[in-house]
Amino acid sequence: MIRFVNAKINIGLNITSRRPDGYHDLETVFYPVGLECGMPHQPEPFDDILEVSFDNGNVSGCRFQFVGRQINCPPQKNLVVKAATQFLGKYNNLYDDLASFGMFQITLDKHLPDGAGMGGGSADASFTLSMLNEATGNKLSHEDLMKLARKLGADCPFFLINKPCFAEGIGEILNPIDLNLKGFSILIVKPDISISTAEAFAGITPSKPDFDLRYLPYLPIEQWKDKVVNDFEMSIFPKYPVLATIKSNLYSSGAIYASMSGSGSAIYGIYKDTDAAVKERDVMKSTYQGVWLFGL
Repeated sequence: MIRFVNAKINIGLNITSRRPDGYHDLETVFYPVGLECGMPHQPEPFDDILEVSFDNGNVSGCRFQFVGRQINCPPQKNLVVKAATQFLGKYNNLYDDLASFGMFQITLDKHLPDGAGMGGGSADASFTLSMLNEATGNKLSHEDLMKLARKLGADCPFFLINKPCFAEGIGEILNPIDLNLKGFSILIVKPDISISTAEAFAGITPSKPDFDLRYLPYLPIEQWKDKVVNDFEMSIFPKYPVLATIKSNLYSSGAIYASMSGSGSAIYGIYKDTDAAVKERDVMKSTYQGVWLFGL
């Protein structure tokens, strides 16, 4: 089986407190992007391509193949490998027929950007969990998969839902919200900058937000600019001025709302005017390699 693995953007991101365990509580809205990439009306080469197959031979286990853009990550730390290892371990503890499936072959063709704040690695991991579950008869429940996803990373559970969600805790507490951006266009720009999670959080002072993101569906998008903020921008933009410049240019070109996604470094703009979005895409492509335009 083959799946196109999409990413997400954060619409608003508020760091509300520091926890005793050293992590931070946050509030954000996760919104999936790239859901229909690879289809005729959305040919943008953006999504990762994940394939799971198996050979009913005498040898059981799991083989991995990584193609496309290379990732500077040892195999044992790759989230696809970790997800497959966790899934097969859990399945083997519950059922005694794992050997009957033979050798699993997992191939990841990587296209989603790294270090973008868009959850590309987390998406790969969660899709691996759900595809292995389907390949073995859907015997693990949704909650079983969610528990495995939480162990892999804070963003991973979202991609098992893959619908707009209000997220809190460290991002793993999810509640779907009725937010629909159909009819808008989104332009994503990823400069050649990667920002580590530790670097992003180092400059944060937690505080309660002025606007509760649970009410985002009821706030006209024209008002988001003054109320919906990403707290990381305050500390990240002074260190990487090009990110602030990209955001400013998106607004100047007609975006109704623009923001950094997650802890960066992808910047996105949401447009009503598709022609304006196309024009700005062409401008951005003359400077940056990581530029994508989607119709939502």
